[in-house]
Amino acid sequence: MKRVTKQCATTALTFSVLCAITPSLTAVNVLAIEPLPARSHWTFMRAVLMAIATGGRGHNVTAYTPFASSSVVTAGVCNGGPIGCGYVEIPLRLDVPDKVALDVQTAVADFADQWRFVGIAVDKSLTACGRLDRMAAAGHFSGVRYDVVVVELVSSECSSRLSGVLGEVPLVYVFPSPIASWVEAKALGTSPGPSYASRLFARYATPDTLTRRMENAYGWTVMAALQWFHERGDDQVGHRKPSVTFVNTDLTVEKPVPVVQNMIGVGGVHLLPPEPIPSDILQFIEESPNGVIFFTFGTVVALSTLPDHIQIAFKNALAEVPQRVLLKYEGEMTDKPNNVMTSKWLPQRDILKHPNVKLFIGHGGISGVYEAVDAGVPILGFPLFYDQPRNMANLVDAGMALSMDLFSVTKDTLIKAINEIVNNETYSKNAKKTSELFKDRPMTPAESVVYWTEYVIRHKGAPHLRSHALNLTWYQYFLLDIIAVVLLVIVSVCYIAFKTLQLIKKLIFKLSSTSKSKPD
Repeated sequence: MKRVTKQCATTALTFSVLCAITPSLTAVNVLAIEPLPARSHWTFMRAVLMAIATGGRGHNVTAYTPFASSSVVTAGVCNGGPIGCGYVEIPLRLDVPDKVALDVQTAVADFADQWRFVGIAVDKSLTACGRLDRMAAAGHFSGVRYDVVVVELVSSECSSRLSGVLGEVPLVYVFPSPIASWVEAKALGTSPGPSYASRLFARYATPDTLTRRMENAYGWTVMAALQWFHERGDDQVGHRKPSVTFVNTDLTVEKPVPVVQNMIGVGGVHLLPPEPIPSDILQFIEESPNGVIFFTFGTVVALSTLPDHIQIAFKNALAEVPQRVLLKYEGEMTDKPNNVMTSKWLPQRDILKHPNVKLFIGHGGISGVYEAVDAGVPILGFPLFYDQPRNMANLVDAGMALSMDLFSVTKDTLIKAINEIVNNETYSKNAKKTSELFKDRPMTPAESVVYWTEYVIRHKGAPHLRSHALNLTWYQYFLLDIIAVVLLVIVSVCYIAFKTLQLIKKLIFKLSSTSKSKPD
């Protein structure tokens, strides 16, 4: 609650300037849906919604989420913010299991294999959409005139139907990671090509070799085909296209690629002003003469589910480094090293901002990546699935990280990697340089969210922002009709040329035979 109140207070003055230079717009009603029970997804979505509620004119946001907090189910959460601000979270019960603290091997099996992942993601999307469709049919969302619908795009556009049911109100998509290549073209009209842009599941920053381009093109094609295959049974008549899409991406971490005008990168929107660190943790950090290593695998995977030989390798390695270690760990750790403090929850953002933190060990999730980049802390990553391998490859490319394979790590390789990053100032310098680039932008991510949301409302959905590619058929998009016409012309010209030559040949032979048959 303190963070929410502080965010309202600190953004009010900033947005007052933005409000003064844009056309008048009164507070509007916003309906938001989080259709996936994944905590990291909700962290990003909630940050976007809080920006809408606390910035600009202070809009009224009603958020249906599997992670509803009882402390904010009131309209008073924005006290101290702009007049008219209201924010309510309502529990959303989905027929989908929570993606929190999963067994690491189960998570890798489901989310690292592209053949399995797309099918699972589409299935979860359609299940959630079925629930939302039933709620809409029962009048669950009636009684309030909503001016815009904000919903996470998972792996199906079925969630867009709700905005149509409510009266064709503008639709805003939220994507909690760098955007997935297999849904980008379908939802937004176009996407970067596999010849130069690594797909989301790539384990490299750029496809800079023939082998990588082949693998990238193969993976790109396979995932697009799987998306079509698994979604083919859904009635897509009611699907709508977004006015804008807020994506958890930033040019500092991602490689620059061409994007459509209505895809807005707001990477780091979840970063709030640091708060005081709990006294016991602060004492642990400040009394470490050699600095501190912060170690967490986020909310999706539980470190306690790692195979025993990996946990032993981690504990043995951490016991020998001179730094103290703050470790997010579920339950009690047996044989815990003396220099390690464990907790089920740690204030990650606040810890990383402390100057005595020398290294962040994590899995490469995009939210944690932005927290480390903002703090200028180098990373040792053990990417597991989804966007994590590419995230880490981008940071390695930036010279502020090393990436390792979790399932082949040993005590010696881990100690070597830790010492390399901590003792080589190059990593720290590059991390601080990346942090400076990350912070150098014309407006904050929260300001971008407010500006473009209000822009869409002011301009009745802003259809002029959408790519014309959305109006094309699949064969027009890939220029197959143009190719067919060109081939037809080439074949026609060749045929005419061939027939002309045949005719000339006949005439020549005819004249020749005629001249030979004449008497001297």
